[in-house]
Parts: sequence; structure tokens; C-alpha cells
Amino acid sequence: MSAEIITPPPGPRAAAGRGPERVIRPVLGALADGTPFYAPIGAVAVDGSLVTCHLCGRSLRSVAAHLPRHGWTKEQYCAAFGLERGQSLEGPATRKLRAAALSARLIFDPAIRDGSAAGRERARAGELARDAAAAARGRAFPEQRRRKARRPLGEIRRAAAAEAIRDRADRRLAQAAAGAAQRLGYPDIRSLVVARTGAGASLAAISREAGLHKDWLSRHLGQVDPPAADAARRAPHRADSALRPAVRDLGFREVAGYLRERHLVQHRTVSAMATELGVSQHAVESALRRHGLERVAHAAKRHQARLRAARVAAELGYPTVAAYVAQQRAAGWTWTAIAAESGQPQTWLRRQAAEQAGPAGG
Repeated sequence: MSAEIITPPPGPRAAAGRGPERVIRPVLGALADGTPFYAPIGAVAVDGSLVTCHLCGRSLRSVAAHLPRHGWTKEQYCAAFGLERGQSLEGPATRKLRAAALSARLIFDPAIRDGSAAGRERARAGELARDAAAAARGRAFPEQRRRKARRPLGEIRRAAAAEAIRDRADRRLAQAAAGAAQRLGYPDIRSLVVARTGAGASLAAISREAGLHKDWLSRHLGQVDPPAADAARRAPHRADSALRPAVRDLGFREVAGYLRERHLVQHRTVSAMATELGVSQHAVESALRRHGLERVAHAAKRHQARLRAARVAAELGYPTVAAYVAQQRAAGWTWTAIAAESGQPQTWLRRQAAEQAGPAGG
């Protein structure tokens, strides 16, 4: 690559007595007739609002307005440098200004308005397309058009290459998973994962046992075998591994059966179950959520309260304490008289009446 010293015409700086500015620009090549050019063939070099002239390397707002200084027409310029005939040679800011000016002229200039209408009519009739096809017949595609045509092909090739890389990576993962399953005596990775997680093993433990990195199954199982990954996520056995020995020592086969019996049937609290199992309350609460069992706050106290209410109602000959209180109040009894007959505190009777009337009213 060579370089030429470009001496722009005198400008404001020269008028100020500082002389013309000399700029060294690289020459990218030369045309067949030896004319050097300073911008790529088949492309318009745009820098912000300026466009680079292929012939001299200057950055201009409009190369089209600058071409007469070189004695060239736009058609000659586009043909020489591989540009499409309709390619704009102006910067974005200049195009916007010209578009705004043309919009105003379309409104106020009858000649422009009539010419635009005639052009639209020719376009609707297909005349412009036919003229363009006739003019392009026998003319080679410019380099700019060739680049546009090659760009989609390049994208297709890149997409195909990326797809091939993904397929190769998927095959390697599948081979690694199959090899791990065979080493442990299973026909496939799904059988291995289901069997080991059912026995309480974690994915990290299975990975290490199979000779893989401890995070291998956690990272790749969803890609290698999605149903196996879903089964591993939904299996409660892995998280129950810390509770299972203590539960079996207490005579239960599964953690879910223990939780249901102790908490919902025997009304034991989370604290009592945690003490019995030798784990934290958080571990018991997590197990309840995992098995879809609702935690009952103060389970033992609430159970005793329900038993007391049922016993008092049975002694009074009513189905519920609320029914007894409602009948006595309807008969005009005071709360003091009701408390004396039932042998229960007024506050307890009022609370029973309110609690049992609430659900019935809801």
C-alpha cells in the first residue's frame, strides 16, 4: 500500500494565512487505467455525516456535488468503482436536508408536483421496471450488488457451521452419558439417574460415581435427556435422604407417611417432629412443603382445643358449642347464666360462638 500527499483547495485556514493543509491518505489501489482510489471498491465509506471520495480521499457532505471538480459524472463514478446506479453519494445529514427541501417543493412547485405524479403513474403501469430491466440487460452486476448477493450466502454458511458445531457437541455429550451409564451397568443415562435418585443419591454423587465432573449431570442432563432431568427434579427421595434413616427407625417406610401420621393425624408440632428426628425445624418444614402437606401452626394446642369444644358440646347435648350458645341467647339468657350452666368461662364461650359462626357465615 502506498500513500499520496493530498493538497486540498485553499479553505478558511489558508485565508487566515496558515496555508493549505496537507493530508497523507493511503491509496487502496488503482483502476485499470492507473487512476488511484482511496475507498474500497463496491462500497461507500461513510464517517458520520461525511462520505469519502474514491478519487481523492476527501471526506465530503456530498460526493455527487464534488465530482465535477474531477470532471466525472455520477454514472462514470458508479461504474468505475462498482457502485449501483441508484446509490446515494451524500452523507445522512445532507440526504435529510434534501428530502426536507423536496417535500416543500412537492407542495409549492407545480413542475415538481407534476413530474412526481407522472413518475408514480409510470411506476404503477410498470414502465419504470421495464425501462430498468432494459437498461440493465447485458450489463455486469456492480461489485456492490455482488456483495449484497453474497451476504445472505455467508450468513447461511455461518448458520450451517454453527449448527454442525452444536450437533457435534450434542453427539459428544450423548456419547459421554452412554459411556457413564454402561460403566455402572445401566442401558442408558435415564435408567441410571432414575435408579440412583430413587435410592437417595444426588446428581453430583451420580456424576462422581460415573467418573464425570461432579457438575456434569447438573449442567448437561437437561440437554442429553430432558425426561430424566425432569424426573430428577421432581423426585423427593433425594432431598429426603437425610430424614429417611430416622423415619425408618420409627417404623415408617417413607418420609411422606411419617409426616402425614405425625402432623395431620397425631397433631404433633413441627418442633416436636424435629426433636424426634434429630433435625432442624427448617428441615421438617421443607419436607412438608416438598410432599404437599400444609403446616398447621400450634397443631397440638389446636387439636386439644377442638377436643375440648366437642366434649363440652356433647355434655350439653348439642352438636357444637355455638349451637348451644345460639339457642340460649335466643331464649333471652345472659352470658353469665350460660357460663354458669355450662361451667365454662364467658370469654371461651364467646370465642367458640364467633369462630364457629365465622366459617358458617363464609
